[in-house]
Amino acid sequence: MINPKTPVLVGSGQITQKIENFEDAKNPIEMMHDASLLAIQDTGVEDLKNYIDSVVTVRFIFDSGAGARPPFSIYKNPPKSLADKLGINEAETFYGPTGGNTPQFLLNIFAERISNGQSEVVLLSGSECFSTMRKASKNGKKTGWGDDVAGNRIDLGYEKPGGTDNEIKHGIAFPVNVYPLFETAIRGRMGNSIEKHQSYLGELFSPFTKIAKNHPNAWFPIERSANEISNVTESNRYIGYPYTKFMNAIMEVDQSASLVMMSEEKADQFKIPKEKRIYLHGCADINEVWNVTERPELHSSMAIKLMGEKAFSMSKWNIDEIDFIDLYSCFPSMVELGREALGIGLNDKRNLTVTGGLPYFGGAGNNYVTHSIATIMDKLRENQGSKGLCTSNGWFATKHGIGLYSSEPFEGEWKRENPDSYQKNIDNLPKPIVEENPLGDAKIETYTVANGRDGPQMGIIIGRLNKNNSRFIAITKNDSDLDKLMNEECLNRDCSVKQFDDGYSIVSIN
Repeated sequence: MINPKTPVLVGSGQITQKIENFEDAKNPIEMMHDASLLAIQDTGVEDLKNYIDSVVTVRFIFDSGAGARPPFSIYKNPPKSLADKLGINEAETFYGPTGGNTPQFLLNIFAERISNGQSEVVLLSGSECFSTMRKASKNGKKTGWGDDVAGNRIDLGYEKPGGTDNEIKHGIAFPVNVYPLFETAIRGRMGNSIEKHQSYLGELFSPFTKIAKNHPNAWFPIERSANEISNVTESNRYIGYPYTKFMNAIMEVDQSASLVMMSEEKADQFKIPKEKRIYLHGCADINEVWNVTERPELHSSMAIKLMGEKAFSMSKWNIDEIDFIDLYSCFPSMVELGREALGIGLNDKRNLTVTGGLPYFGGAGNNYVTHSIATIMDKLRENQGSKGLCTSNGWFATKHGIGLYSSEPFEGEWKRENPDSYQKNIDNLPKPIVEENPLGDAKIETYTVANGRDGPQMGIIIGRLNKNNSRFIAITKNDSDLDKLMNEECLNRDCSVKQFDDGYSIVSIN
């Protein structure tokens, strides 16, 4: 029997804007407006705007983090701006936190609010117009976006830097520098040579491009071979070794997606067809050990594993029952961490994305997962009785969310387990001691090389001191060291680390 307060997704809409002249481009609120109209239209309820009681938006990427802001006006109250543009006057407005996990995080929260009667009809929307912003910036122009819309909004989640001051100083500030560190550690776990692993990465991501080619909202609908992705060329240079350009999420996109969710009794009241309804059967939210250098392992994710266990326990499903999968895919290592933690085998024939992933569909900042959920909805509607899984991720494989979906109704009492009840299992894990002023002989645990357009610029190394096995992070800009890191096996290699007067830890590779 279906509880009348069971949350159910009933509408979705996606928009992709490709306009060369940035002055003709729609702004993020206009993009959300258009995607929301599509989602409302998708429900088949003409006057639905009169019943929406909660308008929720994903935080813009240019409004995220603690760093410097780009030279564009910032919206003071995005969810209220969206509500006003849609003519929704009485709704509560909510704004999500920083992170690519945010769409699933918000959906999980509002599914719970619907189940306990706090909300009845929810509009969740997000948009990123980073492509247009960059075009304007390159032309020395301001977009003129932004407003001072009055009204209260409720901020959900919290803002926290993605690493310690010491980590950020040594390169853990940008995803392009951090996910390759996980990749090298994963290569070590798999026992692959450098050459074999590079080919494997191309083979991993080539099927993603095939999916993107056939998605109507993909930013890069181009199918690429494994060799095209893994081989270094003039148009496919290294970014963060061992990742080539074609392995990186691309944030310079203009994309928006919206979802409508309500209670089962409201869906009945509005006579929404049963075949349009998609149910959230399992969900969970969790953080990894927050700081990268404090994580017990860099080649696996205990948090994703526990999160998956919680979601599957709630749904009473198992991973083998899932028909459609979208693993968060900002970089190959994120796919690998998710696949391994959720028990998806290396030889599993199922596609690991429904959109094409962030490097090919488009890495729409904090909002990518709204697109993946919307696409999962399409797949489940087309294949009645099937099951879908979406994962989400924020910062540096730090903040995670999961949703398990089906067109089959959720029966019984829908109840989300409080994430605090299991987060402590991760927070209480034994952590390595991190030495912020390391000195002496050591071994390399993992590494990457940050590349610019002219080649290698800086090596980033996480290692262990021989004297006490404490962990450290350090850099090198020495040409000989950079050459070794990019052309020789350096996992478990001997090195030495010392301090410079400017506070940096510097490695020399033996």
